[in-house]
Amino acid sequence: MIEVGSKAPEFDLPAAGGGRASAALLRGRRYALYFYPKADTSGCTVQAQGVQENLAALERAGITVIGVSPDPVKKLDAFAKKFGLTFTLASDADQSLAAAYDAWVEKSMYGRKYMGMERSTFLVAADGTVEAIWRKVKPAEHAALLLAAA
Repeated sequence: MIEVGSKAPEFDLPAAGGGRASAALLRGRRYALYFYPKADTSGCTVQAQGVQENLAALERAGITVIGVSPDPVKKLDAFAKKFGLTFTLASDADQSLAAAYDAWVEKSMYGRKYMGMERSTFLVAADGTVEAIWRKVKPAEHAALLLAAA
């Protein structure tokens, strides 16, 4: 179970715009990984727009934000373009990073159980340790949580 003070898991994922999101590229920098279930859905859009609206303040505070979902890169490209998102959106298609962060969890809807992404955020310190964890994040409150931690 990942917790505050744990070493952040290594990762290297394809990202929207043809780039990569990786722990190696972020070494020595503070970053926030936020896991969200599905691009271009109402809650995920509210969450992403909140990050975008506060991106300059987060960057001034030294926090790089990366949104992570199980969506393919093509869907992330369309999501970023549609809503003018300029921060990194990474594709965790096999859910390996989400599993490493304990964000790939059993969910239940209408009595049916299934595996899915838990809306959660992890702030990683410049030394590579997990600095803060927020689970079951409410989309509209996400950016304010990050700003308060900054």
